[in-house]
Amino acid sequence: MNSHNRRRRGSRIAIAALAVSIVALCAPATGQADAPPVPPLGGDFLWGVASSGFQSEGYAPDSNWRRHAGATAPDAYRDSVDFYHHYREDIALARDLGVKVYRISVEWARIQPRPGEWDEDGFAFYDNVIGAIRAAGMRPMITLDHWVYPGWEADRGGWAQPGMVDDWLASARRVVDRYAGDDPLWVTINEPFDYPRLMVSQGQLRQDQVPAMYDRMVAVHNSIYDYIHARQPGAMVTSNVSYLPLVETLTALAFEDRIAAKLDYVGIDYYYGEPPGSAALNNPPWLDPLQPEGIYYALRHYARQFPGKPLYVVENGMATLDGGPRQDGWTRADDLRDTAYWLQRARADGLNVIGYNYWSLTDNYEWGSYAPRFGLYTVDVTSDPTLTRRPTDAVPAYRDLIAAGGVPGDYALSHPTANCSAVDPPSSCLQPVTGPTR
Repeated sequence: MNSHNRRRRGSRIAIAALAVSIVALCAPATGQADAPPVPPLGGDFLWGVASSGFQSEGYAPDSNWRRHAGATAPDAYRDSVDFYHHYREDIALARDLGVKVYRISVEWARIQPRPGEWDEDGFAFYDNVIGAIRAAGMRPMITLDHWVYPGWEADRGGWAQPGMVDDWLASARRVVDRYAGDDPLWVTINEPFDYPRLMVSQGQLRQDQVPAMYDRMVAVHNSIYDYIHARQPGAMVTSNVSYLPLVETLTALAFEDRIAAKLDYVGIDYYYGEPPGSAALNNPPWLDPLQPEGIYYALRHYARQFPGKPLYVVENGMATLDGGPRQDGWTRADDLRDTAYWLQRARADGLNVIGYNYWSLTDNYEWGSYAPRFGLYTVDVTSDPTLTRRPTDAVPAYRDLIAAGGVPGDYALSHPTANCSAVDPPSSCLQPVTGPTR
């Protein structure tokens, strides 16, 4: 992932009053009339799964996040779910689901442990992973920066210092040179709105340095975009944006609008939605209010913002606490099926949705804690030394969805839709979507 623990809700407290005003102004209209049956997504749709290096690999070299995990994180890192040794097993699990795309990240800290020094063993690991993904009939999606950089770069000041741009690009170009021939989909920077806020919270960046970090992220994205296209004609490059209710405009101004000319598709992360005026401002991720219909609103929002660009949901899922049942009654399978319904509705309504990745294939290290569980397969890192991958109810659900191209045309939602959503207001309140409910 991802943007759950890390996108703690301080900024949302300040804007809760705005949400209440939106409700008053919107006076939600009644929902649409009975929706027509949804058609399947078709054979060209890219079903996928997602992961990130630091969160899943284990055996993490010195990095900004390794230092944080060893100092102040609630849970010790251990070796996460040990994708480093289990990658063939995990890739086989993804293959057996029928997915077409497997998202990973290449950890800068693993391939460049010291300035000017490139680790061939680190590259060999990713050679093997990407080779196994391709051998399993899937296409790799490679993230160049999932919030982790080497410890030596942290010592230099990281994103707070101008030299980060050249250092970042030197690493990214090495990765592109090595793997462009494998025809991956590319993600340059993961969730750029959350990234600076995390650096501030960890003391790696001062608040007054955030604008400069955005400038540098824009610079590296635009530069590596051109570099990728020079080496991989027809490449598909994005930076995935996390739809955060009520603060999306800030994200657009700081980053999205400044890279719009250098996006081949719009990578979107969507996890939760809230009714405007919600008091649930500081929830842990397993209490985030789920609104699967919010993915429809988010897609509609980005279709307006980036007209003509294909839309790809690069991350979506839900959290449980240590694999237990959620208080709101949602199961992973129901959330997944309801989400698929809204993807089908979006495409049927003319939105160019080309793909969907589930976050994540397995549970992993959720940026300091193993309590939030997002995996299709659950793994008890703190209590099971074998790190057995145990399927959740969403495994057969996802397999069936992929085989059928989505839910049946007459599918009934497991939970009713909200009358109004903080995702893409005011249109989500003036023109709410509804669907058949059980």
